[in-house]
Parts: sequence; C-alpha cells; structure tokens
Amino acid sequence: MNEILILAAPDLLEQRTRWLESLGNERRLSANTLTAYERDTRQFLQFLTGHLGGPARLADLHTLRTADLRAFLAQRRRDGSGSRSLGRHLAGLRSFLRYLERKGLVNAAAAGAIRAPRQPKSLPKPLTDRQALEVVSKQAQMHEEPWIAARDCAVLTLLYGCGLRISEALGLTPVDVPENATALRVLGKGGKTRLVPLLPSVLQAIQHYMSLCPYPLAEAQPLFRGARGGPLQPAIIQREMQKLRSALGLPDNATPHALRHSFATHLLAGGGDLRTIQELLGHASLSTTQVYTGVDSARLLDVYDRAHPRA
Repeated sequence: MNEILILAAPDLLEQRTRWLESLGNERRLSANTLTAYERDTRQFLQFLTGHLGGPARLADLHTLRTADLRAFLAQRRRDGSGSRSLGRHLAGLRSFLRYLERKGLVNAAAAGAIRAPRQPKSLPKPLTDRQALEVVSKQAQMHEEPWIAARDCAVLTLLYGCGLRISEALGLTPVDVPENATALRVLGKGGKTRLVPLLPSVLQAIQHYMSLCPYPLAEAQPLFRGARGGPLQPAIIQREMQKLRSALGLPDNATPHALRHSFATHLLAGGGDLRTIQELLGHASLSTTQVYTGVDSARLLDVYDRAHPRA
C-alpha cells in the first residue's frame, strides 16, 4: 500500500478504498475476487504513473480514453497476462470506474467502449464411461431417505441418459413422462422444444422415484420435489454430486453438467454423427456441438500415447 500512496493522489486512493469496501460489504464478492480487483487497480495506477508522467488523479480518470485502457492491456499482455487475466483486469477497472461515475466523479464511457479480449474456448470435461455409470447407479446415492435417493438417481440418470441440462430435467412434469414413454419432449433454451429418446433404464429410474415420492404429483406440477414437497432446486443436486465426488473418488470436473458433456462425448465416440448430437443437445448452432470433436480427439491421442509401443 505504501507504493500506492506514492503513485496516486490521496482523493483517488480514498475512493478506491471505499469501492473495495463496498464490494466486500454490499456485493459480498469473494476474498479471491477482491484480492484480484485490488491487484488489477493497483497495476493500473502504476501504469498511469508512467503513462501520464505523474501520480494518477481523479481528473485523469475523468478524461480517460479508450486508447489509454488499450495501452494498459497491451502492457499487461507483454508482461505475460493471458486473455482470461486481461478480461478480469478490464472487469475490475470497469467496476471501479462505474462506481466513480455513479458518484459523479468520472466519466466511465471509455471503459464501456472497449471490448474484452476474446476468451479461448476450453474443452468440455466429460467423465469416463465407468465414472458416469457409477454416478447414476442406485447404489451410489447418498441419502438415507429411499425416495430422495431414488429422486437423485433419476435426475442424474436423466442428465447422462438424455443429455439434459439440469434446468431442463427439473422443468419436467409428470405428464411429460407417461407410463410407456419412449421419448421426452424437452423445453430448452429460448423456449425451444426438442424430442429426446428415453432409454428404458432412464424411464425405470423415473418411475421408481415416482412410486416412492410421498407427495402427490399433479400433472402440471414439477415432477421432482424437494424434501418438503416444493420444486427441487438445482443446488440440491449439485450438493449431492459433490458428495458423490468425495465418495467415489471422482475428479473436480464431475459436476451435474459434466454428465451432459459425457452424454455427447460418449455418443460421438460410439459413432454418433454431429448433426444428430446437435439435435439431441438442443444446440442452436452446429459449431457449439463441434467442440466435442476436440474432446474425442484428445481422448484418442491420450490412448495412443499410453498404448502405442513407439509413442
């Protein structure tokens, strides 16, 4: 902090301290985010000192140009920051400048006019076949209440067996799953509906839960219920998945959404074509589905490296 006192005017430092306090007290940002935003704005003030030839003042931020922000990001990139770090630098600065703008101290237009660096697409992280099957097995469910264990099993089986998003699974009603159903009509993003084949094992898991559920399952009401009978919340399934990770020794990427990734990746590895997988997942664009070809290629290369005598 002593270094900052030299590099910036006292009124600017005071406003920065109040901004950081408001992030922690009012917006409840995590300690890690607060640390990152403190560092980002400190680095920016250090940059402005050299850029402007003197300690940064509130007046300097008021006349800040888009070119000044671009110059800062360019310097950070030269210092080794990647696209994700640059995006966070910009997010922290925007937050600070907008805080000052709300107080009538600066104009934050320059921060709003600059685009964040394009983020690299990371490959989805599916589970292996064995891991996915362990997660959806009846024996793996952790809850001591049989109907809740059956509910969790049914939801997780839907995610892996049908490739649903968790919101799509929890949006189902009993009328969506008739007794001899062979397909599900799923309401996806943007209000779009799609048909997804319903495997017998998935139907059995749902029907087993329905037979044990102690609450009346009216046709127009949510199929999956919480412990007190209300709609089941995604956080409950996410917590159960966290318990399963610990119990089964699964990696950190074993999340409910990873089961959807696993559905797509395992279909592709089994010979499924991209267009069909796109329809099953409800992707608006084929390019979104094509990311799974990278996952399958990475898996093949890993097998090659481990198994080929000359690898």
